[in-house]
Amino acid sequence: QVQLVESGGGLVHAGGSLRLSCVASGRTFTTYTIGWFRLAPGKGREFVGCITWSGETAYHPDSVKGRFTLSRDNAKNTVYLQMNSLKAADTAVYYCAAASVGLRYVPNDYDYWGQGTQVTVSS
Repeated sequence: QVQLVESGGGLVHAGGSLRLSCVASGRTFTTYTIGWFRLAPGKGREFVGCITWSGETAYHPDSVKGRFTLSRDNAKNTVYLQMNSLKAADTAVYYCAAASVGLRYVPNDYDYWGQGTQVTVSS
């Protein structure tokens, strides 16, 4: 079992930055891939990136590549999503999730989810 708690969301002006955190509890956190998704009103859950258990491999889709960066600190059971150059279109609830193997890009591949944190970008 892995429990995930996101934090760091808030209100920011366009062009600003936020760093989201995903803190995990559970003995096997360090073996999980951690992914981030977002859910905006009227839209489906969108993948924004994932990072493998070692932290050596991370992937972001083109929609956020170059602006969002993932990192993890397994000693702190924490994954960070650094978001720069934020746009109004980035407004959403952001969720972290844990998958047991490899890079995963779709929600159904993830076994555990956090409760989400709201990010609002004003234009």
